[in-house]
Order: sequence, then structure tokens, then C-alpha cells
Amino acid sequence: MDQQTEARLVERARAGDMRAFGDLVDASQAPVRAFMRRLCGDADDADDLTQEAFARAWEVLDKFDGRSRLRAFVCGIAYKYWLRRRRSDARRAAREQAYADLGETDAAPQPDTARKLALRRAMDDLPQDQRAALALCLGAEFTHAEAAEALGLPLGTVKSHVNRGRARLQAALGVTTGEVQ
Repeated sequence: MDQQTEARLVERARAGDMRAFGDLVDASQAPVRAFMRRLCGDADDADDLTQEAFARAWEVLDKFDGRSRLRAFVCGIAYKYWLRRRRSDARRAAREQAYADLGETDAAPQPDTARKLALRRAMDDLPQDQRAALALCLGAEFTHAEAAEALGLPLGTVKSHVNRGRARLQAALGVTTGEVQ
């Protein structure tokens, strides 16, 4: 969807047109959901957070200034929900330490599965802002500017997060430059 069409739909949605907002959701849902799935590592949690973010976007649509795409606005909302959930999960894990230690399985993982698990663990070890910047720029193909808008960070900071995060992933996975995309 081009920006002019998006702007018209936003104005109609602000006036209460649910169909226009539905069209905006349809156009923005896939990149927001993909971003959240990369952050969460769990499709169900990501889908829940995406739904919550769009519901909240409807409530605060008047705060969307139109300088960026709506998907960046909704990703910013979803990111904040993810941060809250992550903090809540960390507190719960601390209370339930005995359940958190599940141990390793006896079966050796398949090479592709092992690589995916290694990537997931490496992503989990990144600082939250780096993780989010990588998920948007490399995973969801956002521009650095769009990611900066979504995350509420300066453009230079997002660029640094992407570069440093990519380097940390490469080091954690033992790959050379260019293999992690």
C-alpha cells in the first residue's frame, strides 16, 4: 500500500471507519507479526502481542503523526508490549526457578534444528534494543529509519545496534562476515 492510500485510510479510521482500519491492519499485519515472532521466538505469543498492538493502535490512532508508515507505529507499540511481557516473564521465572531448568533431551538435534536453536539462543543473549533492531532491519526488512521510528531510538543508534548485533551473532554462531542475514 502506498503512503497516500495509507494516509487516506488513517483519516477515515480516525473518523471511526472500522473497515478502513481493517484495511490498514491487513496491509501492516504481516511485517508486524514477523517482527514479533523474531522477538518472541514463539508464534502464539507473537500473535497475541500483535493483536494487542493493533487494538492499542486503534485506541491511540490520533497520536500517529504520519511521518512514518503505520507499520512502524504499530511495531513501536508491539515492542513496548513485548518489553513489558519480557520483564513479567523474568520475574515469573525467578519465582519458579525449579521449573525453569528443563534439562537437555537425549536425542541429538538435527543440524538445521541445532542451527536454529543456536540462532535463537544468540538472539536471546543480545541486549533488547539490539535484538529489536536486528529483527526489524534484517528480519522484517525495515529501513534503519523505519526501525528508529518504531523503536523510538535515534537513527544512528539503530545503525549501531544493527552492526554490533550482527557482529555478536556472527561471533556467537562462529560464522564469517556475510553468512548471517
